[in-house]
Amino acid sequence: MASRSNPLVLPIAKIDQETENVRTFTFEYEFNSRPGQFVMLWVPGVDQKPFSIANDKNGKFELTIFALGKATNAVFEMKVGDKLGISGPYGSAYRFKKDSHVITVGGGYGAAPLAFATDNARAAGCSVDFLVGARSKEDLLFEERAALAGANVVVATDDGSKGHKGYVTDVLVEILEQRKKDGQLEDTKVLTCGPELMQHKVATICAEFGVPSEVSIERYMKCGFGICGNCTMDGTGQTTCLQGPVVSGEQALGLEEFGKYHRDKTGIRHEF
Repeated sequence: MASRSNPLVLPIAKIDQETENVRTFTFEYEFNSRPGQFVMLWVPGVDQKPFSIANDKNGKFELTIFALGKATNAVFEMKVGDKLGISGPYGSAYRFKKDSHVITVGGGYGAAPLAFATDNARAAGCSVDFLVGARSKEDLLFEERAALAGANVVVATDDGSKGHKGYVTDVLVEILEQRKKDGQLEDTKVLTCGPELMQHKVATICAEFGVPSEVSIERYMKCGFGICGNCTMDGTGQTTCLQGPVVSGEQALGLEEFGKYHRDKTGIRHEF
């Protein structure tokens, strides 16, 4: 089993092209992880990076990766059979009650852990609205997977090429307003993953409706288990890899940096 000091070295079992710049890599190993948790992926001779787990069952787990930067571009050059180092799983996970109503709000490749959460929520008897947004229809992820799990899938695109033209958060407001009108806000929870400004908007909307939410905070990580301190969240001293990446929307809105800035590997602040 993988550990902090002794990662697994696994061959890539399968590669699926999801969109032009996104691929899902399958490995024949089961972590028994929960949606929202992540692994540290070591690309030999290049770098080590954290990635959310997109699926983990039946003796296999999946990582959905967007080609952006040195490490991910190196992974995209690999073929089935090539080996990568993997340790984990790390971090906190999304939580929901059995037989409740779950709304997932995903942007870009943030839809990957939410598809995993949708599978688990449906297995727990939950009804699910799977909301996913992207720039264009060619960039949408996991619509079919969520539909096959039995979720109500609603999409939004910036250019209007499919579904609602505009932000996926607009759709969230419409659904919450309808559930409020129907007296169905109780036992409703919103899970979100994607660009931080989108997640900040989701958490704010949920606070206005009095609906609990959980967000997934992405910060620069070197270790994954609280040693390096690079992913410390300003205002709390807590590390994203241990106390996160999944935290309540209420907690996230209380963070000094959430929706405002993040830090690079040198600690320099970058505004969103």
